[in-house]
Amino acid sequence: MIRILTAALVLALFHSGAVAQDIGGRYRVSGTNLDGSKYTGTATVTLQSDVTCTIRWNTGGDGADGVCMRDKGVFVAGYVMGDSVGLVVYDILPDGTLTGRWTVTGQSGIGTEVLSPN
Repeated sequence: MIRILTAALVLALFHSGAVAQDIGGRYRVSGTNLDGSKYTGTATVTLQSDVTCTIRWNTGGDGADGVCMRDKGVFVAGYVMGDSVGLVVYDILPDGTLTGRWTVTGQSGIGTEVLSPN
């Protein structure tokens, strides 16, 4: 499942003409879980090429790693956290803040997340 998700995201990157530049760096994270509880942490986006990046979240003692892309005003990442695979879609605000909505396979609901540049 993880390989399929990664392959799909990589193919989307190459077909979208996305440019990941200027999105890299460290972010403060604040979000809401699917059950409504709050969380905070950090995230680091590392540029891999002109179209790809990786993202690492550290929230509440948990870590998650993902592959990401940017296309126009949207930033998207697929990620793995433990045995779960998830997807997050962020809107890119003019000040560099990313406001997102996320979900996890096998779960109902949508969580929210804000990444604020450090």
